[in-house]
Amino acid sequence: MTTIKKIKMVIAALLITSGAYPQNQLPTLAVISIDSKGIEHDSESLAYMVRLEIEKIKQYNVMDKYDMAEAIKKTNIDVKGCFGKNCVVAAGKQLGVDKIITGGVEQFAGKIVISIKLIDVNTSTVEKSDATEFLNVPDEMQRMIRISLQKLFGLLPDENTVEMLVNYDLPVSSPKSELRLNGPRMGASFFTGDARSILTSPEGVGGFNMYPATFMFGWQKEWQYLSAGNFQALIEFIPMIGGLESGHIIPYVTVMNGFRLNKSGWEIAFGPSFRWVNKADGFYYNNQWYLEENREHLAVNDSSLLDQNLYPTYNRLDSRGPLTFSTSLVIGVGKTIKSGYLNIPVNVYYSPRKEGPVYGFSFGFNIYGKRHRS
Repeated sequence: MTTIKKIKMVIAALLITSGAYPQNQLPTLAVISIDSKGIEHDSESLAYMVRLEIEKIKQYNVMDKYDMAEAIKKTNIDVKGCFGKNCVVAAGKQLGVDKIITGGVEQFAGKIVISIKLIDVNTSTVEKSDATEFLNVPDEMQRMIRISLQKLFGLLPDENTVEMLVNYDLPVSSPKSELRLNGPRMGASFFTGDARSILTSPEGVGGFNMYPATFMFGWQKEWQYLSAGNFQALIEFIPMIGGLESGHIIPYVTVMNGFRLNKSGWEIAFGPSFRWVNKADGFYYNNQWYLEENREHLAVNDSSLLDQNLYPTYNRLDSRGPLTFSTSLVIGVGKTIKSGYLNIPVNVYYSPRKEGPVYGFSFGFNIYGKRHRS
């Protein structure tokens, strides 16, 4: 072999390995049919995304959709229901390509399953195949297809994208995964009834000199303990602080048992709320609230009336009393607005209390996550 021939072979090898070899020397490939089941994307849009991602890989000369449409019209190939190997190989021969990509995307058990096959037209064999199960994250179909194709062609997908979208047990199985929606919460509570009157009264008569509503902020920690298809059951732990706009610090801790529809994001939850507030024992005389310790000093014409306990005592909110541990029930309804990985939960809630019901709303933000498998 001459020196010139050796140099030509080395240059050709370098061009191939660098991806700089002329495009018309690459194997030709066509995307025949991508089946669509139970998802919002149709077969045509899925095929377009597959074709686009394969072009980015630059390992094949991909037949574009216009050339495909022209060839199909000339040869009368029926590609809509062409998913079997024999049909795909026959179509590939009529199109005059070296390789065929076919497969399907379907929703299975609340997840997205993408199966892809690379078929060699000349040998009529399945050269490569991949089946990957993804979390059902909205608006991420193209990234899912990209991961599947990168795995099919032996490329390394982006780790962060894989962490967000992929369940690692392949092919289709039921790995234990969990959606965790943790993040900040903020909102406001509106007081009614006696509570509103007491909170807005001056401190000298047992009030708190507060506004009739209070801004709250805190954090939500959430655990999913049940997932079946579109249904999720959750435990939510929500510590919050309110009253700062009125110069007070009122801590709350709420534990909610929630039930959510994953697709629509609607949720209902209920559970106990624990807080620390000032309360005191007292009684009413002439429409005025007195602390219990003022009973014996009350000026009345007949002191025997007090001995007959005609003024029963109550325990109620009072800024002059000690901090007291108090509980209440909270019932909430909400919807999670989804945008890619981002979740924006918006909730309204109601808390029935003896001193007056409390109404409120809250909102926050968080991102999709999943638990590490044990």
